[in-house]
Amino acid sequence: MSARTQTRPHPATSGGVGIRLPWWALALPALAFVALLVLISNPSNAHAATGEPAITQLLEHAQHLLGR
Repeated sequence: MSARTQTRPHPATSGGVGIRLPWWALALPALAFVALLVLISNPSNAHAATGEPAITQLLEHAQHLLGR
């Protein structure tokens, strides 16, 4: 004899996302991104920085790759 399975009265999803992120889950990655962007844009503040700024090297490399 087979057993009956119970069915849910409502669908598993309610149509919207039920997960809420805490405020710091978005603030910390944004803060890290801004800090890294500042270091790239002005490498003279970094103690180990020498030569051309990294953003200039990155843009020259991108132009070289796109120019092929």
